[in-house]
Amino acid sequence: MNWEAFWLTVRLAAIVSALLVTIGIPIAYWLTYSRWRWKFLVEAAVALPIVLPPTVLGFYMLIALGSRSPLGRWWESFTGHPLAFTFEGLVVGSLLYSLPFAVQPFAASFGAVDRRCRLFAVSFFPSQKRAWSPELRLASRTLWASSELCLWSEATSPV
Repeated sequence: MNWEAFWLTVRLAAIVSALLVTIGIPIAYWLTYSRWRWKFLVEAAVALPIVLPPTVLGFYMLIALGSRSPLGRWWESFTGHPLAFTFEGLVVGSLLYSLPFAVQPFAASFGAVDRRCRLFAVSFFPSQKRAWSPELRLASRTLWASSELCLWSEATSPV
């Protein structure tokens, strides 16, 4: 058995899952509770990897992160090596590919929180009004289950 490929997969799954939870929960919270008029544009951008075939998404990422693009040139000047075909590029690709599969369950978790419970928690704990901790506490079980789903889906994803 090739253990190097196994440990690469474990490392990639752990890093991308941690990043998905770190990035996905604030995005899902914002998508759930925001009243911004153009919110649907952010929802569409997050859901774009579901619509695009993986080969098309990979091609667009190679163009966007290649050494001829502004982002690729910035990365190369910052780190000294190109982003394409490296572990860091694999992390970015897996993150973009898996983002909708993390954000949508997180948003469903926040959406399942009863509005009356949120208002009750905010009214009795006004100091925590801005920290969005009542929503985190009320949605903690489903957020935990969604985080586990992120880990296992990333560990078994084809990217």
